[in-house]
Amino acid sequence: MNRRTFISTTGAAVAGSLMTSQMQAGVAAITLEQAPLAYPPEALEPHIDAMTMNIHYGKHHASYIANLSKALEAAKIETSNVAELITDLSKVPADAMVAIRNNGGGHVNHTWFWQWMAPAGSGPTGPEGKLGADIQSTFGSVDDFKKLFAEAGGKRFGSGWAWLIVKPDGKLAVTSTPNQDNPLMKGVVADSDLGTPILGLDVWEHAYYLKYQNKRPDYIGAWWNVVNWDAVAKGYTAAKA
Repeated sequence: MNRRTFISTTGAAVAGSLMTSQMQAGVAAITLEQAPLAYPPEALEPHIDAMTMNIHYGKHHASYIANLSKALEAAKIETSNVAELITDLSKVPADAMVAIRNNGGGHVNHTWFWQWMAPAGSGPTGPEGKLGADIQSTFGSVDDFKKLFAEAGGKRFGSGWAWLIVKPDGKLAVTSTPNQDNPLMKGVVADSDLGTPILGLDVWEHAYYLKYQNKRPDYIGAWWNVVNWDAVAKGYTAAKA
C-alpha cells in the first residue's frame, strides 16, 4: 500500500463501533469535520483526566480545524483529504504555508491521536502478533522500545510529538517532530524522519499540564495505560501491506 492510499484509508478516527468497521473497509479519510470521540472524555481516567480531554479535544483541536478552514478559504484551496494535502505543501501558496502547515498538521495529528487511545483494560496491554514481534526484533524488547519512545518525547524541546513509524523500507523506527509536523510531511521533516505514523504521542503542554504540571515523563509513563494497541496493529498492517 502506498503512502497516499494509507492516508485515505487509515487517517481518520470515527466514533464508537464505526471506527473498526470503517478502518477495515478502508473508507475513512481526514476531512475538515471533527469526528466525535470514540469514548467519553472521562474514559481515560485516571491516566488522562477528563478536563484535559475536554479542553484538548473541544478547544485546541477544534481551533486547529477552524483556523485551517479560514486559511484554506483565503488561499482558495479545496480539499477532501487534509492528510493528503499536508504531505505535499509545495502546492500551497507561500503566504498560506505557515497557517496550513501548523493547523493542518494539528488537525491530522490529533485525529490520529484520539484513535490511538482507548480506555484502560479495553484491549491488549501491549503490542501483540506481528507488530509485537517486529518491535522486539527491531528494538530488543517492548520495554526497550518504550524507553526509546519516551526519550524521544521527553527530549523534544518545547512542543511536538513522538512517533513510531514504518519507514519506506518497511522497518520500524522511533522519531520526533516539532510543533504539529509529522513524519508524512516530505520536504518539511528530515528524510531520515519520513515514514508512516502508526503511533504518536502529543507532548505539547496542553496535553498534560493540568494533571502532570511540568512532569512530562510522568505523563508519558501513564499514557502507556491507554494506548489502543488494536488500532496501532491495524495501522502497522496497512503500512506494511
